[in-house]
Amino acid sequence: MRNDLQDVVDEVSRLLGAPATLEDVDFTLLAFCAHPTDDADDATAAMDAVRARSILGRGSTPATRRWFEDLGIARAERPLRTPADPAAGVLTRLLLPVRADGRTRGYLWLLDGGRTDPDDDTDPALAAAVALAARAGRVLAERDEDGDLGTALAAVLTGPGPARERAARALADRLGDGVPLALVALRPPRGALPPGWRPPPSSAVLPGDGDGDQDGGGDGDEVAVLVRLARTADLRPAGAAAAAALTRLPAGTGAGVSGATSGAGGLPGCWAQARAAAAVAGLVPRLAPVAQWAELGGWRTAAALAAPDPAVAPLLAEPLLAATAEAYLDAAGSVARTAAALGIHRQTLYYRLGRVTALTGLDLADGDTRLLVHASLRRARLPRP
Repeated sequence: MRNDLQDVVDEVSRLLGAPATLEDVDFTLLAFCAHPTDDADDATAAMDAVRARSILGRGSTPATRRWFEDLGIARAERPLRTPADPAAGVLTRLLLPVRADGRTRGYLWLLDGGRTDPDDDTDPALAAAVALAARAGRVLAERDEDGDLGTALAAVLTGPGPARERAARALADRLGDGVPLALVALRPPRGALPPGWRPPPSSAVLPGDGDGDQDGGGDGDEVAVLVRLARTADLRPAGAAAAAALTRLPAGTGAGVSGATSGAGGLPGCWAQARAAAAVAGLVPRLAPVAQWAELGGWRTAAALAAPDPAVAPLLAEPLLAATAEAYLDAAGSVARTAAALGIHRQTLYYRLGRVTALTGLDLADGDTRLLVHASLRRARLPRP
């Protein structure tokens, strides 16, 4: 979206030979272009206090917003000339309303020095600029639609029963009943979303519960991204959405892709899958940076547990022994491979395994016990459901 809007601003600036600024209806700066000039006086005149504050502060002050809205810009449906205010250092502007679907979506401002007549319907440059403003309006309408989808998505995933059902029906109405869907979970390290970061389209930022731990997580924000699929079996668009989002998130962010579901009713289950996959991506280097639920193997068994088995609780209280037991089970019970992986002597490994048995009463030579302990140790490292 950002590139599309910048292209519009650049082209309008070229057509009308003036610096251009694009803001949404909340006066948040979306894109700007400084039209090149060889005249120093023209260059100075092209920047007034309002434009400077908009660019430097990424938006306008409430007082500035009221001043322009009192001129009727929110109701304008065609180009409009706004007056100058010399006392306030405000220059005259040409306003191109950015509209779509009968609504004002934003404002495209040009500091043209009063050269363009907003009522001249025979001006080809102005007509082309108006068409470009309409194109920007369509882009912003899609953004607004995605924001509405994000609100409904958050309610489906985290809302109470009645709200969840209403939101699921709303999503079904918007997307079509039975359309294939998938979810992507983005899990920045400890919820460290960058300041000013914009979520991807059709997404929701879901706050954590504030009492997670370093490994198990749950205390930071997570981002759910809704992806519409052409076919249930084709999850490539979801993987592409995850990869694109990772380029703008901190290093160490985990991304997980759920399986597909038909319709909004299956999204809570997809969210559990995507969250688990994102957490595994942050834990298992070979599955990073984007882990697919379908490719998690034994981690899916761990994620299916509501919590680690109580029999493993004493082991979880001893991190060194827990890590040793997990490495031993990862190596299928091979002493040589485990000792090499941990960088310890075999006798040290035997001693630690003996302590595991003494602490828990569990015999890791037993197949059922191995499965229980392995799944529980992995489950302890995943987010709570």
